[in-house]
Amino acid sequence: MKGAEYEERAERYLRNLGWEILERNYRCRRGEIDIIAREGRELVFVEVKGGRTLSFGDPAERFGRQKLRRILECAYYFLQRNNLKLHFRIDLVVVREEEIEHFRNLGFD
Repeated sequence: MKGAEYEERAERYLRNLGWEILERNYRCRRGEIDIIAREGRELVFVEVKGGRTLSFGDPAERFGRQKLRRILECAYYFLQRNNLKLHFRIDLVVVREEEIEHFRNLGFD
């Protein structure tokens, strides 16, 4: 499976939860956000990580402070560019061979 396939599985998962998908692979000069979605009134910036084996470590462990910082910078840019003043959060969706694991509200606890 490749990155786009993990993102497609994550998108289907989020749609099944009733989320509205606004954008995929949103790019700004500071980086990329895999999925931008709306859950009710809340905007959610979603990072997707995937992997079939643990030979490169667990996919969830490949999300660190630097990636979180870049997503935040892109999120603020997206909000400013679209003149939005919404509450938002950052989630991580990990796609493995047989399961999807969802970590909500990263970096704001």
